Amino acid sequence: MLAITMEDLYPDPKWNFVFGQASLRDRVGVYSFARYDPGFYGEDESKDRAALMLRRSCKVLAHETAHMFGIHHCTFFACLMNGSNHLEESDARPIDLCPVDLRKLHHSVGFDVVERYRRLHDFCRTNQFEHEARWFEQRLARVSERR
Repeated sequence: MLAITMEDLYPDPKWNFVFGQASLRDRVGVYSFARYDPGFYGEDESKDRAALMLRRSCKVLAHETAHMFGIHHCTFFACLMNGSNHLEESDARPIDLCPVDLRKLHHSVGFDVVERYRRLHDFCRTNQFEHEARWFEQRLARVSERR
């Protein structure tokens, strides 16, 4: 179960905020849209606001969900599972998993890797995530040539 809120999250009075948090064992998590909205920081709400919030939200939702399947923060590659302590780090991480964490997720839940890339490509293309769509297109070409 994953809860979504617009409230800022502070899991402990000693902590700074968190974008989200999930239990590796209990398969529950929570994340907040609050800090993904440029309006939170007093920035002008541009026409790209919805796309920016969607991209950021997709990343944190997938990140926290992967935690719920037992995947820790990644220290191997630039990966969706990299930790982040501020918005710039969160924005900088890619939208997909590195090979190590992709294999962990595959082991945990099982799926067709090519079909997963195809669906993620289509989602990114539909939502004008052009950079990410090209990346998935390249992955599809690479994986398909190995089959």
